[in-house]
Amino acid sequence: MAERDVSKEAISDAVERFGKRPEMLVQILQAIVTRHGWIPEKTIRQLADELNLSRADVYGVVNFYHDFRTEPPGEHIVKICQAEACQAMGSRELTDHARSALGAELHETNNEVTLEPVYCLGNCACAPAVMINGKTHGRVDTARFDELVDTMKENR
Repeated sequence: MAERDVSKEAISDAVERFGKRPEMLVQILQAIVTRHGWIPEKTIRQLADELNLSRADVYGVVNFYHDFRTEPPGEHIVKICQAEACQAMGSRELTDHARSALGAELHETNNEVTLEPVYCLGNCACAPAVMINGKTHGRVDTARFDELVDTMKENR
């Protein structure tokens, strides 16, 4: 699981790894999210200072990409594809079921699970697609979703 605390040293290390180059902001943010799971406000301020960017520039990038979050995620991350192919195969109904089953709205965390929309998992031929903790599953209906969530909770 990702580390929750984001230290100043960890941020500086990530910036140094990418040569303190502002054009590497997305890669730096990806490294931070991979290690820590989220990007706190203090990290945005530090990145702006270290990369000689405005806070608005950094904040804009953080908000543009769906994988960058400014709140800590739950222990598990469930993503449901909302792209056209998955919608045609029932992802809207699956999303409604997931919201009810998990007790969380999209972009919310219910203490242990963060539910997020995603706009293509590259699994269109097996729609609707779901990603749970980084693993993609295809042809997921409500019954299969419940099985996957049960397995997810058993594998803590």
